[in-house]
Amino acid sequence: MLELKSIEAFSPVHEAIMLTYLRLSGYRIGLLINFNVTILKDGIRRFVFEPRD
Repeated sequence: MLELKSIEAFSPVHEAIMLTYLRLSGYRIGLLINFNVTILKDGIRRFVFEPRD
């Protein structure tokens, strides 16, 4: 799952939305990328969703 943003900073809401997308889609790994940063690698967050039984 890939979500692209251009925001000042990530907030807990953005993380919760990504985890919800992963849970509903069945994907395990997601990237949240913010293009509003000087160095792109500083704007990348990786999420791993591990479903509970």
